[in-house]
Amino acid sequence: MTWSRAVSNPGSEIGVVEPRAARPARAASSGRQRELVGQLLRCYPVSFLVLAPYALLILPMAVVNDNPRTGFIMFLVGLALLGTVTVETFCLLLGRPDPQWRRGMRQATARHPGIYPVARLVVLISIGAELLGAHLGEGNLVAQISGETADTPMVAVTKLFSGWAALGFALLVASHLGGYLSKAKLCAWLGALVVSKAVVTVLTALTAPLIAFVFFAVTAGVVCGVFRLRYLMVGTLMLVLLWPAMFDYRNGLREDQGVAVDDAVTATDRMRLDRQLTVVSETEVPVDLGQPEGIDYLRYGLVPRILDPDRPALTTGQQINQYLGGSRTSASNFLLLGNMWFFDGPDGVVAVHAFWAGFVALLMRWRGRPGPARLSLVCLVFSDALLWSGTYPDSMIGFVQHVVSAMAVFSLLWLARSFPARARA
Repeated sequence: MTWSRAVSNPGSEIGVVEPRAARPARAASSGRQRELVGQLLRCYPVSFLVLAPYALLILPMAVVNDNPRTGFIMFLVGLALLGTVTVETFCLLLGRPDPQWRRGMRQATARHPGIYPVARLVVLISIGAELLGAHLGEGNLVAQISGETADTPMVAVTKLFSGWAALGFALLVASHLGGYLSKAKLCAWLGALVVSKAVVTVLTALTAPLIAFVFFAVTAGVVCGVFRLRYLMVGTLMLVLLWPAMFDYRNGLREDQGVAVDDAVTATDRMRLDRQLTVVSETEVPVDLGQPEGIDYLRYGLVPRILDPDRPALTTGQQINQYLGGSRTSASNFLLLGNMWFFDGPDGVVAVHAFWAGFVALLMRWRGRPGPARLSLVCLVFSDALLWSGTYPDSMIGFVQHVVSAMAVFSLLWLARSFPARARA
């Protein structure tokens, strides 16, 4: 008896992949790539923070515009990376960040079931204090030009919360990584912080604080694993595209407030951060302009102005502007790296970045994953001490001030450990 059977053509089945099977495979591969990138960034967080603005914006601007001092910019970035990469690589020999970052952060925040209510409180106080301070004239461009700074007791109180936006960001991220806050609500709260910064921009006619905060939030979010690296790239591209409109709107605000605007300075000129940095390339360094040193860090950093009302204001930006031939009613800087070069020379650039790289590595790895307090300190380093547009050394004093201010929040976190655990918001 002969049995008939159908013989399929094997050639038609070779290389065929079911679509439903391919999609999970691609998703898994993409997830592994994101995890590897995240691990690398958490091994070299300070190096990433230093490199990001130069790789995405400043160096491309210098190359496109054929800046003859592009080599000096690369040299400065190289000095900073020499300090950060050396220290961060050495710290890898002592211990690597937890490869299971989210699981580790969930365990680290498990002892703080009340972290999300504390985060909300910090964000709301930050928004309220910043809006009130701007309304009362704190940071107003007109006041800066006239030399009449707002010095009322209420303004002094609002200054006590000047670093709480970054602190609130850190606690929101810790709440999300700990499983107490959904990604949608995290983005909503961060959006509220950005909107408040935008309102302050309208009140003060200054765009720099808004741009600085957005850059900090995206960069720190990438390191913490809540944002993807491409968000930073897309955000930089959007800044370049939107800057002309922002520049015109800002100038309109200044004219409405009676401030003269130089029509010869275009949006492209203000975007040339590479030229702002390379102004210092021909200067014999280090230079002493009477900038804060030694004991000044303790006086300005540890003692609130409300307890020391007679001390002079920090005027490093105005001193630099006068050095360049400008007036005392305006401020200038050479970006963070340029200021370090200007005041401390090449050794200072390497040493300062090496110190902060070691400090951040200690916070990220000492005794396991960082809890909310240590993550908050990392974010304060990112937003104050090492923000690429900051005015050094004033930015270092700002870090100390904000750490002192954060102690009240850390105490509240400790007290909130007794709060009952809540479901995911």
